[in-house]
Amino acid sequence: MTKTMNPESVPHSLGIIYAEESGRGITHPFFVLILDAFKEEAESRGYDITFINHNPAGNSLSYLDRCRLCRIDGVCLICVDFTSDEIGELVESGIPCLTVDHIFKKVPAVLSDNETGVQSLVEYAIRRGHRRIALVHGQNNSIVTKARIKQFSSTMDYYGIPVPPEYIREGLYDDIPLTRKIVRELLSLPEKPTCILLPDDITYLGALEAAKEAGLRIPEDISFAGYDCIPLSQVMSPKLTTISQSMDRIGKEAAIRLIDSIENQKSARRFPSIFPVKLVEGETIADLTYTS
Repeated sequence: MTKTMNPESVPHSLGIIYAEESGRGITHPFFVLILDAFKEEAESRGYDITFINHNPAGNSLSYLDRCRLCRIDGVCLICVDFTSDEIGELVESGIPCLTVDHIFKKVPAVLSDNETGVQSLVEYAIRRGHRRIALVHGQNNSIVTKARIKQFSSTMDYYGIPVPPEYIREGLYDDIPLTRKIVRELLSLPEKPTCILLPDDITYLGALEAAKEAGLRIPEDISFAGYDCIPLSQVMSPKLTTISQSMDRIGKEAAIRLIDSIENQKSARRFPSIFPVKLVEGETIADLTYTS
């Protein structure tokens, strides 16, 4: 005799679509903290977690097909190509979704205050006497990157500091070799920058290599700043000046907001939750006011 399962005993399930491309997967030092906080909060509320992989073992099912097949109640989208048709199909499907670091209309989202983060870094460098400040940003297909570029330009303009076009360079998040190449090129300019803002903390490794190859000392000869405040950046020498984001709060709020949109679809909040950031003063931005 086949035993019929009580529908109330079937566990609720949240899907996570996480397509991080650096090869670090869920061990990525920034996203792992968000994912861990998300998992802990979701499980405390009775939800299982399922990672929704893209075309595993050659399977041609879309994200939406796999979510339906796995009976996913709601999906957290983190570190994905938000411009893809497949993600757009999922968001429009009626399955509750939540995004991290991206905003879709009528879809709850959690993200950091990137404008304040970049403004804080630029103003800190300016207070320390820097005027030739360059920005190496991540791929320009995300609202995070667009916000950072816009804030960098507007802050420099507010202080009346011109930015040569060659001082704003597109790189990739977490790409150490590409950042090394870009920093080399910036350091070879006839009037090289005195301070370079990097896409994130991981790319500081590439910047360090480029500075070493050029025979430059940090921060005496060239200054750098990162973003994310991963633990590694605070034990390296010199310690990186960076922006700390509330990764644990972002992960917890992502789970809370997604579950709310599942259990209270008509009354759930749709506006984004934006978390404050904090400047962490390291040792990588020289104080030029003593030498000017």
